Amino acid sequence: MLIFSIIIPAYNRPEEISELLGSLCNQTYKNFEVIVVEDGSERCCKIEIESFYHRLNLRYFCKENSGPGLTRNYGAEQAKGNYFIFFDSDCLIPHDYMELLKKSLNSTLLDAYGGPDASHPSFTPIQRAINYAMTSFLTTGGIRGSKKHFAEFHPRSFNMGFSKKVFQNTGGFSRMRFGEDLDLSMRIKEAGFKVGLIHEAYVYHKRRTDFKKFFRQVHNSGIARINLNNRHPGTMRIIHALPGLFTLFFLTSILASPITHLLSLVPVLVYAFSLFIDSLFKEKSVKVALLAITASFVQLLGYGTGFIKAFWKRIILGKGEFHAYEKNFYE
Repeated sequence: MLIFSIIIPAYNRPEEISELLGSLCNQTYKNFEVIVVEDGSERCCKIEIESFYHRLNLRYFCKENSGPGLTRNYGAEQAKGNYFIFFDSDCLIPHDYMELLKKSLNSTLLDAYGGPDASHPSFTPIQRAINYAMTSFLTTGGIRGSKKHFAEFHPRSFNMGFSKKVFQNTGGFSRMRFGEDLDLSMRIKEAGFKVGLIHEAYVYHKRRTDFKKFFRQVHNSGIARINLNNRHPGTMRIIHALPGLFTLFFLTSILASPITHLLSLVPVLVYAFSLFIDSLFKEKSVKVALLAITASFVQLLGYGTGFIKAFWKRIILGKGEFHAYEKNFYE
């Protein structure tokens, strides 16, 4: 019998925690516990959580800051269930998520699963544009939970779950500051556990609220991809290098444009137009479609520059793991 424990790490996000817990109160299947772990926050969510104790089977813990991965492990160690579900604090959960998840796992039991993310009608135009950039087949190749994708699917921590046995056998998340969820997903598969995508188990993921924060996030993701390949040789695919190649092509096109009388920019403009048409069809908003062009270029250039930087430092120069924006990542 599956007994679910939902684990949520929190860091300076009290408003988001209220919205997330509110969405969990509306679940059609309610037999689960919720564990919120405060990761050394300066702005705690203790007050916001108090109003949910009578509505949810809820427990709240505080600990010193150690990053999201080890904070999730801390929550798993406190869990009473035998199947752990992880959400990021900036997610909203559809009302039938738990019911659909239970039905899917009872039909085909997975040792670990991941689900996709979607845009909620309440999201701002920028949030919707960033969601498009992170989920579109034209930008990420569908590797984040699309039914059609170029690379092997790996669950990500904003929407993933695994059994207590998996946690005990793998030790959970590593100390990696970025890419720790992909590192765990790879270790779960390497250990021989059954992993899969449950497409109907999607969440609404708010992501970053402006392009500056979004750039920092994806820049670190690009760095993390090289770190992950060094930890798990042979896991990198050509799609992971495409943002880096796009970045080099984009910069070359800009530098060559005075010489080619702007002809070198034609492929970039054609791609931008394709993004506009695709996002307009999906989002039904001209404003969001225009912002989606910016968000997509930020996503590709941010990831690409991080990938190139890490490739140079780690592969060419042979240096150790690193990441960027540690001190002001959440600013």
